[in-house]
Amino acid sequence: MCGIVGILGDHEAAPILVEALKRLEYRGYDSAGIATVNDGALDRRRAVGKLVNLADLLVHDPLPGRSGIGHTRWATHGAPSVTNAHPHRSGPVAVVHNGIIENYKALRNELVAKGYSTETETDTETISLLAQSFLDQGLAPRDAAEQTIARLEGAYAVAFLFDGESDLIVAARKGSPLAIGWGDGEMYLGSDAIALAPLTDRITYLEEGDRAVLTRDGAEIWDAAGRVANREVRKVQIDTTQIGKGGYKHFMAKEIAEQPAVLADALAHYLNEDGLTLPADTPDFAEIDRILMVACGTAYYACMTAKYWIEQLAGIPVEVDIASEFRYRNPPIGKNTLSIFVSQSGETADTLAALRHVASESRILSVVNVPESSIARESDIALPIHAGAEIGVASTKAFTCQLLVLMVLALKAARDRGRISDTAFADQLQALRAAPGLVAQALGIADQLESTGEKLAEAQDILFLGRGQMYPLAMEGALKLKEISYIHAEGYASGELKHGPIALIDRNVPVIVMAPQDGLFDKTVSNMQEVMARGGKIVLVTDRKGAATAGDGAWRVIEMPEVPDLVAPLVYAVPAQLLAYYTAVAKGTDVDQPRNLAKSVTVE
Repeated sequence: MCGIVGILGDHEAAPILVEALKRLEYRGYDSAGIATVNDGALDRRRAVGKLVNLADLLVHDPLPGRSGIGHTRWATHGAPSVTNAHPHRSGPVAVVHNGIIENYKALRNELVAKGYSTETETDTETISLLAQSFLDQGLAPRDAAEQTIARLEGAYAVAFLFDGESDLIVAARKGSPLAIGWGDGEMYLGSDAIALAPLTDRITYLEEGDRAVLTRDGAEIWDAAGRVANREVRKVQIDTTQIGKGGYKHFMAKEIAEQPAVLADALAHYLNEDGLTLPADTPDFAEIDRILMVACGTAYYACMTAKYWIEQLAGIPVEVDIASEFRYRNPPIGKNTLSIFVSQSGETADTLAALRHVASESRILSVVNVPESSIARESDIALPIHAGAEIGVASTKAFTCQLLVLMVLALKAARDRGRISDTAFADQLQALRAAPGLVAQALGIADQLESTGEKLAEAQDILFLGRGQMYPLAMEGALKLKEISYIHAEGYASGELKHGPIALIDRNVPVIVMAPQDGLFDKTVSNMQEVMARGGKIVLVTDRKGAATAGDGAWRVIEMPEVPDLVAPLVYAVPAQLLAYYTAVAKGTDVDQPRNLAKSVTVE
């Protein structure tokens, strides 16, 4: 969610900070600000809304200085306002912070009792006030920051900038990611490597509990126990062209269109002429008797889809959990259980907390888009999805790449357990190899989807129906639609229609039916007829055979290519994504940065 940047440089910091913050816009935010030290004097500028508002403010009220910190805020404590925007300043110290300080009320009460006054509704102000109190006791800036960090409970990535200290930034992380960038006589700080991409390709990722002191000469890092920590400096290659829109109106449109290419790239990493090419330490599924899959949001629906594949192909029981609920029911973990965690960012707070909950009891496999992320580093094995940087808040290409990697795991599990013949295995590999081309064909029906989306924009409620592996996709389609169009949408298993949701059907409620011509098609059509009999408007998404069989009476028919059963969810994700996209465009909403949402949810 919130984004942090910092710089100790040789050039004016303000424009560099603003450009770095722009690369973190994908995380979602509602206000932004920067603070610098110039000739020893600390100052700041803040604005509500888009970064362009901060940039305009800096034109009229410049902020000089070659040292600085910046922040994009996604509101947790306190509404979006200039007063609540970061950086927060208390006397000689300014602070930017991601996360939630759980004991901020107790700390604030303690500080107020000592005579310190508060101005904001935020938990972050407590950090700056606490640091000021230690400075007032005569502590040096580094020591004041250290004592402040020691008092904090909760999740945080935090950076301190001090009046009179033009060559010092103090930083720490616990629960929220933070990275240090190494330059030539310059040092940088960022929430992730994307923020620092044009500045440096040498990155150090702070580990849980780490604290760092940055000067232009380098960085000193201590671990949670106070020991000097020699964290690795990694050379990270980030294609900065992926952070641009490439001629598309929105990042989401670009990322939907990129799916054939990124899927082909993922296939190149996991398939060769002879079969699968997974790392040598990938688990032998013959030794696994149960699988737990844990994720949030779109990644959760990818796991629900994979449950069908793994159970049907490999015969292993699979349990899928929402990460935010997983720990609180304290599930029993067997010794032969494999736990799979799926996250685009690899920093999702609930998913990371769930991983840590079972790390001592189960082998951990993660499926992530960021190989250097916390989830990847804390897993026994991490499988990258090779989707490239995904900037749009609503996940598209990461979802289909997650599905692809999970398909590969399902096939390996079937192979390890002797549950699939050589012929069937070859057929499934052929289906996988065809997936990028089939997705490209699905993208070719965008015109049909655009005209349908324009009509859907008039609705207040929309339902999605699917059976079997189309059921999770129905829920994912509904999630996409409500995320970016703000239309209420729900996804249901088609067979559940009669158990309540059918009460919602009338002529004003479009019902989108995901129905490839598979073994469950006739049952889905039966449910569709029940909707039409009650005046519901059916949008039937199917192939040519399905359209010929069941298209009569439908409000709209979206004709898809014929696809093998294995890859149907992956290919049918495209119309679900494009329907949401075109509906949102017709409504005029902010497609890439929808209200109230953040790309990477790094607080619980």
